[in-house]
Amino acid sequence: MFSSFFPNPLRFFGAAIAWSALGIALWYLLARDLGASLSIGNLIGFPYPPADAKGGDVAIETARNIWAYQYMIVVGAIFVGLVAWLAPHRWARWSVAVSAIIIFFLWFRVGLDVMINNWFGTFYNMVQQALAKPNAVTQEQFFGQLWTFAGIALVSITTSVITAFITSHYIFRWRTAMNDYYVANWQRLRHIEGASQRVQEDTMRFAETLEGLGARLIDALMTLIAFLSILWGLSSYVKELPLVGEVPQALVFVAVIWAALGTALLAVTGIRLPGLEFRNQRVEAAYRKELVLGEDNANRAQPPTLAGLFSHVRTNYFRLYLNFLYFNIARYGYLQASVLVPYVALAPSIVAGGLTLGVMNQTIRAFGRVEGSFQYLVNSWSTIVTLISIYKRLRAFEALMSDQPLDIIEAEGMVQQPSAG
Repeated sequence: MFSSFFPNPLRFFGAAIAWSALGIALWYLLARDLGASLSIGNLIGFPYPPADAKGGDVAIETARNIWAYQYMIVVGAIFVGLVAWLAPHRWARWSVAVSAIIIFFLWFRVGLDVMINNWFGTFYNMVQQALAKPNAVTQEQFFGQLWTFAGIALVSITTSVITAFITSHYIFRWRTAMNDYYVANWQRLRHIEGASQRVQEDTMRFAETLEGLGARLIDALMTLIAFLSILWGLSSYVKELPLVGEVPQALVFVAVIWAALGTALLAVTGIRLPGLEFRNQRVEAAYRKELVLGEDNANRAQPPTLAGLFSHVRTNYFRLYLNFLYFNIARYGYLQASVLVPYVALAPSIVAGGLTLGVMNQTIRAFGRVEGSFQYLVNSWSTIVTLISIYKRLRAFEALMSDQPLDIIEAEGMVQQPSAG
């Protein structure tokens, strides 16, 4: 699954994490302060601002971001070059270089999200000022803020479209790598239950699902890094929490605790789902296989056989539906309650008049981003369940090719074939 696409996966991913940590450390220890002399923003009208310049202004944030993106591109390019030199691989251009490009676009979009969050604070403070005193804000100022948002949004939309296009090709290349790998070993693999489906369909679903989860994980980590510092600063406006009283950095405290509770809740309620989903895939494959055999052999796919196979499909789906019932009660109940959490946390500060409208909206949005990052498992649990079931199906191929014993459920499928008639 991984070695067909990535060069020496264990070493590659370990090196990627270590290189990322090194790059982040160098940024905060040294590189961030070199923007004034090395940033190309100085050449395109966005000179790097002095260290004491306050954030929030779009031009200042853009200038700082240009140097950050420039640094990230250089660090990523060096890593890609080193991997290509030290661990050449047929698919390295896609698995290494395009992975780095996708990660860059994810970080770029997080930067745009931070700019939009800052815009919310400025815009709603202006709205509050305009509503409190007639003609305190001109139409030019009002529409100027809207145009600022439109410019950021246009860049965000363009980036999202480009990322989606590149990602689609990336996923198909990964599927191609797995397909070629398994087809080359087809004679050993074809006796596995539903082997044709696993090669034809599961390879694509695995690449697509894992890439989606990986991209969301990286996005969650980057969003957490970017917005946690923002929420940390905005927590200065919140002096106390309901029922709890004064808590240092109260908003960060609430986001972490609430996300941890949600993750634990869904992990408990959804613990049986991966196994049930996997069994569903097996009974579906057995039913589909008998139908396919019946296309060429009149003695196969007889009504009693199909009825028995379909009864297994029905039983497994009904069991899965029952487990998803209480899982979804917990999931949707938690997510709906999450909408009110920041308002509850801000209630004492709002009632005391300690927030402006802009700061309140900026805080709630930043809280949502941080909370959403901590809730990665909550929001992705259903997809993770699907990925685990796909992984188990493809893992049987890996076990056969490395002469390892099959899982018990797979071994049963190898020896118990449905009889005709």
